[in-house]
Amino acid sequence: MNTIIDNLSNRLAHRLRLERDSRGWSLADLAERSGVSKATISKIERAEVSPTAVVLVRLASAFDLTLAGLMLRAEGQGERLSRAADQQVWRDPETGYLRRQVFSRPDNPIEIVRVEMPAKQQVTLPASSYARIRQTLWVLSGALVIIEAGERHELGTGDCLGFGPPAETTFANETSAPCVYVVALARS
Repeated sequence: MNTIIDNLSNRLAHRLRLERDSRGWSLADLAERSGVSKATISKIERAEVSPTAVVLVRLASAFDLTLAGLMLRAEGQGERLSRAADQQVWRDPETGYLRRQVFSRPDNPIEIVRVEMPAKQQVTLPASSYARIRQTLWVLSGALVIIEAGERHELGTGDCLGFGPPAETTFANETSAPCVYVVALARS
């Protein structure tokens, strides 16, 4: 799995540079639009550091993409059949959050992502990461707290939550065991 993660990190670095270059933006332009420092962007583009989920969301939003859209572009064209061995996996270096792109194709508005959130970890994503998508989360094992626009939802194994309008959202595993959940999203 590390080979897949390393390969995706390199492709993400290349994709970010390609997205920036295709718009004719300098590092300063992207830094201003994303709120991510020029130095950090430069290190990410050279694959010297792996970006956190929050940083990736900020960069994707600056390009008017969702995180899933950016990952899709980095991963390349999808096939109709998504074999487990070929699914792209990415680990957030800050929290250990593990994201597996189960299904995603440019010609299909549906995406499926499997996430493993380590114990006592959380990720907060800005409202911009939910622009132009609708999503539902289903907990496969463990417990997860979602704080969406200040509203707290406590989910256990088997629970499912449909998200509301775009809002800052925190995904928190407050327990001492990992939590595994699936996110199904539709691009609008």
